[in-house]
Amino acid sequence: MDVSRETSWMKKKAALVAIHGLARSLTATPNVLAQNGVAVNMDGQHRSAFDLIGYTHVGWDAVARIWPELVGFAPEIIEQVKIDSLYSGYMERQDVDIQAFRKDEALEIPADLDFSMIGSLSTEIRMKLEKARPATLGAAARIPGVTPAAITALLRFVKRRDTRPTDLHDVA
Repeated sequence: MDVSRETSWMKKKAALVAIHGLARSLTATPNVLAQNGVAVNMDGQHRSAFDLIGYTHVGWDAVARIWPELVGFAPEIIEQVKIDSLYSGYMERQDVDIQAFRKDEALEIPADLDFSMIGSLSTEIRMKLEKARPATLGAAARIPGVTPAAITALLRFVKRRDTRPTDLHDVA
């Protein structure tokens, strides 16, 4: 990266960090928002300018009328913040999913597991799992052709199997 491109990127990054911090710090109650013409659920929850920017019925202009300190940023910075706000909920859910997968990635698959007992697996995926005999869920996920849906089915099956009594003495 040449110096001018790097300098340009660093300026843009600094502006984005600044506006993100500012937009997240500016909050209002539903009553204050309603007084300013912004309709939200009257649930008593404070909403940040960043959150409101992503609402399809609110947008940047309405938020900037409430918080004038948001005026004056470059159009490309505003556009990026609008995109970030719009997709932030999806990104948060994806982060939760990633954390859950990382937790389950180390889940051990019993060596004697009969993959044919997992009804929702295709024959092709069953054969791949039988051949590879992965020791963990993470290892199974890295087998080419094993789909996320198959990993989910395997996860559910192994977890359900772990909660079942192993012999008649465990049944009360």
